[in-house]
Parts: sequence; C-alpha cells; structure tokens
Amino acid sequence: MRHIPPLQAVRAFEAAARHENFTSAAAELGMTQAAVSYQIRLLEERLGVPLFVRSKRRVTLSDAGRKAAPLVSGAFDTLSDAFGALIAEDEAVLSISTTQTFAANWLAPRLGGFQIARPELAVRLHTAGALVDFARDEFDLAVRSGVGGWPGLKQHFLFRLHTTPMCSPDFLERYPLSAPEDLLRVPRLSPDDPWWKLWFSEAGIDGAGQPTGRGIRLDTQVAEGMAAIAGQGVGMLSPNMWRNELSAGRLVQLFPLVVIEGPSYWLVYPEHKRNQAKIRAFRDWILAEVAAQAAAGPDEIFTPPDPAS
Repeated sequence: MRHIPPLQAVRAFEAAARHENFTSAAAELGMTQAAVSYQIRLLEERLGVPLFVRSKRRVTLSDAGRKAAPLVSGAFDTLSDAFGALIAEDEAVLSISTTQTFAANWLAPRLGGFQIARPELAVRLHTAGALVDFARDEFDLAVRSGVGGWPGLKQHFLFRLHTTPMCSPDFLERYPLSAPEDLLRVPRLSPDDPWWKLWFSEAGIDGAGQPTGRGIRLDTQVAEGMAAIAGQGVGMLSPNMWRNELSAGRLVQLFPLVVIEGPSYWLVYPEHKRNQAKIRAFRDWILAEVAAQAAAGPDEIFTPPDPAS
C-alpha cells in the first residue's frame, strides 16, 4: 500500500523546492502565496518533519526537504513523460467511425487527399452500423446518418440521404426501361426496401414497392451497388455515393427523379474535443470536400433539412 500525501500539497512542495520561493511557486501553480504556504504546512504536519527553514525574508530547504525534493521532482517528471507519451500518441492517430457505404463509396476514395495534407496523422477508419458511444468507444469522431440533435455532440451537416434507381448498361440493354412502370417487370435488388415504395409513390405509381417475397436482398448499399454493376438487377442507390461509377459509365441513372428524405449524413464529435487540432483539421477538410460537391448540385441534397419538418 502506497503512503502518498495529498497531491495538491506535494505539487506545492515540488514547485516551492525548485524555486525556493513560495511566491514564485504560487505564480507557477496559479495559487496564492498563502495557499502554497498552507499546503506545505499540511504536508509537514503529515510527515512530522520540517521541509523548509523559514526566516523573515526567505525560505530555504531543510535537510529533509533537500533529500525529498529531487525524488519528488523526478516522480513528477516520470508522470509527465507517461501522460505526455499518451497525449502524443493520441494526437498522432485520428479514429473515425462511419457506415460501410459512406466509408467505401465516399470517404475512402478521398482520404488520400487528407493524408497528403496532414502526413503527421495516421487515420484509423472503422465501419459499423451501430451508433458510436463516445463515452465508451475510443473514437475521435464519426459520420452518422439521422436527423441530428444528438446531446453532447458537435454536429456538422454534410448532405441528405437520397436515392434513385440505377443499373448497369448491360442490364439496360437486356431490359429496356423507358418509364417508371417498367421497373415493376424487371429484377430489382432488395425490392422490399422502403426506399422503393417512396420512389414509386413520388413517381405516381401507387401501391408499388410493396413487399414481394422475391428478389435478392442485400444489407448494404455497397453490396447493392456492386450487384447492380454486375448486372444482377436495378438497385436503389444514392447518386452522391456512386458519382465515379456514373461518370465512368459502369452505372446508369434511369430517371431524373431522386427521392430525398429527412435523414442526413452528419459529422459528429464530443463537444469537449472541438478544439483538438486533429479534429479541427478533419472537420475543415471534410466540409471543404462536401462544399466542392455541393457546387455541382443538386442544391436540395446539400441543403440542411428544416428542423421543424
């Protein structure tokens, strides 16, 4: 069992011993001279030996104080090194949690640019569907999908969730699709997904998109997109996540209609981390990336939803 005096008193002694001056120690510690004197007096009473010799104009270390001072200072140096190493290690690694689709289709293709801009930071990217508990999980920030309003978190809107039917050029050759109704007669990926019902409703096709009991069911948009590229069916996909594939001609957006719903992507992190350099660096970078995409539109995808809606 360790017999350690109160840390406040030990800190006061260590500073006063280095300076051999209570006033200078008080200035260093942000205390009053009387408070330093009081803490040292408590420590002397606890130890039963004087640590300083007091005269009218100055204080000097006693023999006991001179023996203890370097050991105490060394102990504080060891503590400083231990915690300093942890802080340095933490500041060198940026841990991000997000969904598989956002990670694979939006974030990962861009992270190289962030690494070039901040080569001193190592990025650890973790994908999961569950929301991060920052009080329990060791992540610096996350990209979440939802309506916002998470208590205790700083939140930055990125863009709104949106979807529209897409397929491969080969699939379109096999199944000519000239009107939304044609989608009811071709293989659709995850046909029971609620987004299909929403899209059909906005297209004016009531009653479509109901559960069919048939078709390939996939649990991520990444998997649906890969299946669509492979010609397995029409997927309900987000154009903002598949811009490269659309530009390269690996996917085709079938109709102009895009369904936009309330949930959005948000960058979030604990309020108390908002001033960390690595958090600020990533925040500024990702918001600039989103702004660059927003310049190409459409505006409604990059306009935050009305909180009252």
